[in-house]
Amino acid sequence: MAPPLPGPLAHLAPVLDHYGYAAVGVLIFVEDFGIPVPGETILIAASVYAGAGRLNVVILGVIAVVAAVAGDNVGYLIGRTGGCALAHRWGRYVLLTPERLRRAEQFFVRHGGKVVTIARFIEGFRQANGILAGITGMHWPRFLAFNALGAVLWVGLWTGLGYAVGTHIGAISQQAFRYQIYLLAGLAVIVLARFVYHRFRRHRAD
Repeated sequence: MAPPLPGPLAHLAPVLDHYGYAAVGVLIFVEDFGIPVPGETILIAASVYAGAGRLNVVILGVIAVVAAVAGDNVGYLIGRTGGCALAHRWGRYVLLTPERLRRAEQFFVRHGGKVVTIARFIEGFRQANGILAGITGMHWPRFLAFNALGAVLWVGLWTGLGYAVGTHIGAISQQAFRYQIYLLAGLAVIVLARFVYHRFRRHRAD
């Protein structure tokens, strides 16, 4: 019998009891192209079940990776085929001006692989990752490679923790979410520092 799921994971127990691997695959898949469902949360909950012997951790990991990669690629297709036009038409309402979109495209050309890999671990960025890559025109083979790497690392982290520590995973996931703000702040500082550095070099060259 699976242990009671802790805290924020408890409401997913009936879903896992009835649908098992299918629930994990579907929720991760649709979350990864922007639909607000608990994809990461159900992965953590399913990993606790795997630790209790209710699910096979290897099958769980494979399904989660495939669903994550497939979902992000749907997002990439959305961004590549229609996202840019939507951004130009409606972007000003969310402060996404054509100039900012152009800078985002340049940033993805230089750092897209790192962004795609790291975004998997950040709420909000995980859901928009593929769409942004498609909008900015990142080459699909490059996106696919780094997206798959991020998916493997992300799934490996949560399935490993869930399988190993069981019911304590609730407290761990809350702490991880709390510290995401520090990761975001660190990324912002790096981007700002590079921007200032390049502006300084350009100014000296002039």
